[in-house]
Amino acid sequence: MRSQLSLCSLVQSDALAQSLRQHLRDKPYAWVECTSEPEFLDFVMKEKRQIDCLLLEYDADLVSLLKQLKQSAVFLPAAILDSGAPSAANPNSGAKAAARSESALTAATLYHGATLHLPAIQLGQIDRLIHKAIDDFLNLSPTDPAEAVDPLKALATHNSLMQQQRRLAEKLEERLGYLGVYYKRNPQNFFRHLTQSQKQELLRQLKADYRDIVLHYFSNDPKLNERIDNFVNMAFFADISVPQLVEIHMELIDEFAKQLKLEGRSDEVLLDYRLTLIDTIAHLCEMYRRSIPRET
Repeated sequence: MRSQLSLCSLVQSDALAQSLRQHLRDKPYAWVECTSEPEFLDFVMKEKRQIDCLLLEYDADLVSLLKQLKQSAVFLPAAILDSGAPSAANPNSGAKAAARSESALTAATLYHGATLHLPAIQLGQIDRLIHKAIDDFLNLSPTDPAEAVDPLKALATHNSLMQQQRRLAEKLEERLGYLGVYYKRNPQNFFRHLTQSQKQELLRQLKADYRDIVLHYFSNDPKLNERIDNFVNMAFFADISVPQLVEIHMELIDEFAKQLKLEGRSDEVLLDYRLTLIDTIAHLCEMYRRSIPRET
């Protein structure tokens, strides 16, 4: 596997694109340049598992673009390059530039809390910025205060973000020796702190997802690991215990056993699904292992 970091940029300004090429020239990056939003979105949606960092030029359409990425649950390290921001060399470059910079910062935080912002005049620091964007992303807490009012929605968002963090951490650890990510949980989203209706909805979702895993477990479903990851991620962030997982498993197996009995068939085959439970618990244990910060 190549050791280069993979970048994807969306820069439509010729001057900024030329400056970026100059500063990234001879750097150890595999870089794909996009010059239009449709081209960028098409590439990111197809190659999101291979991209390590996004470089985005700030313009009036950026907020809409970032919303599309977030709504599609595509979370990646990102840096916003702003050719109109006031610089340290010229801090009095005008109220309009300062307002533009503020808007760029707002756009950055709209995507996720680790999105960085850099005035284009400081592109000499782009190498440091890329690595900081990646490091900050790997240490980004999935907790989003804006979504804390809806724990179930927050869990779904956390699940998508965490999967991207883990994918990136594992890839970079293998390729470049990066330390793996560890996960921070928000106690407000724990099962015991939910309302009764939220508890019922979460359990309903967990049971439905686990049923889906069991039904596909011995098939050649290429999305099986993703199904297990989704289930375990939701259980982890809701602080669902192993005994609760066992209870979900046993309730489902009892349901299948009754159905087989009604059909006059043996339920002996259900014993094989102990492997499903073991596999799921192993995934959850790995989550807990990774939730402990590594010593440096």
